[in-house]
Amino acid sequence: MDQFLLKNATIYAENEQIQRGYLLIENGKIAYVGPTPPPSNAKEIELSIHDCVLPGFIDLHIHGAAGADVMDATVKALQTMASVLPKEGTTSFLATTMTAASSEIEKAVKNVANYMAHDNRPGEAEVLGIHLEGPFLSPKRAGAQHPRNIIKPDIELFKKWQKEANGHIRLVTLAPEEENGLSLTAYLKETGVIASIGHSDAVYAEVKEAIQAGVTQATHLFNGMRGLHHREPGVVGAVLMHEEVLCEIIADGIHVAPEMVRFAYRNKGSEGLIAITDAMRAKCLGEGQYDLGGQQVTVRGKQATLKDGTLAGSILKLKDAVKNIMEFTRCSLEEAIRMASWNPARQLGILDRKGSILPGKDADIVVLNQEREVILTFCRGRLAYAKQEVLRSENH
Repeated sequence: MDQFLLKNATIYAENEQIQRGYLLIENGKIAYVGPTPPPSNAKEIELSIHDCVLPGFIDLHIHGAAGADVMDATVKALQTMASVLPKEGTTSFLATTMTAASSEIEKAVKNVANYMAHDNRPGEAEVLGIHLEGPFLSPKRAGAQHPRNIIKPDIELFKKWQKEANGHIRLVTLAPEEENGLSLTAYLKETGVIASIGHSDAVYAEVKEAIQAGVTQATHLFNGMRGLHHREPGVVGAVLMHEEVLCEIIADGIHVAPEMVRFAYRNKGSEGLIAITDAMRAKCLGEGQYDLGGQQVTVRGKQATLKDGTLAGSILKLKDAVKNIMEFTRCSLEEAIRMASWNPARQLGILDRKGSILPGKDADIVVLNQEREVILTFCRGRLAYAKQEVLRSENH
């Protein structure tokens, strides 16, 4: 395996910030982090003192990128996503499905399971599992999910999909107020799958009941859910009020106004928010017409919409979400890292190998320059992206 020694930049390690630090990558893992150089014959990467070395970003909610979509149900689609995402600092992700016919969802989850078994290569963003977004949603809050395929929560159907997925469905977005919703929520909790309330029209009392049943996350806070009202706090009020619920947020300034991102941050803190993209296949491409779950989407500028103007996923990059969150909330880079790396890893139960910079963990590393642009990304120790030629080999 490749060996690299990053030097000179500020390293945002798990418990400390190391100025002009050293980070050694060996055998796909972080071998050393510290203020002095370790003995090594690794390829040296001389960074600027203004650069920042961070843990790789983890996107729990992404449908597609660069013309590819998880619902294409092809290895090529997942390979495309895995190869392009490191350019934005994303080193791992959940392949996220859409509401579709049962047979289409089955094909998609089988494909992800097959990809994870044979094609999850170092040097590309790692597929960590599946985020099943739908079809167990509220028709009233369908958003860009096709209403004709929305169905009531169904434990047996979920079991079938989970079997086809080889147990890789890690997160399910559902409307727990729908018939059998609480039963499915409880089953998800029992089997170690994250239950996330989303595309839900639940009132506060129903959300509270769902949290007691096992909901621990909210899907794209403010979008596709009953909003905050002073006489009925709704889904938004409930998830903001309950500390045990982590909230995804799309910080593109379009899905959620900057002021509301700041409002969420002031309520939940960096411990309670997860930066996501909810990106669709048009990300990394130009303006034009695209498909999303069988519906036509138009991309103009930074916005993707259905014919009726409904927002339809995003074309957001996670590196930009991090920059935006810092701008909108005035939070520190450490807090932004928590929202983009640590919290997603904690939710998935993989903090032992991802989510922070610590010896022994996977060498999922992103380097930002002074302008907060990604200049280097490593995925499990392999160089996945380099914006400029910064590598030079030196022997000691």
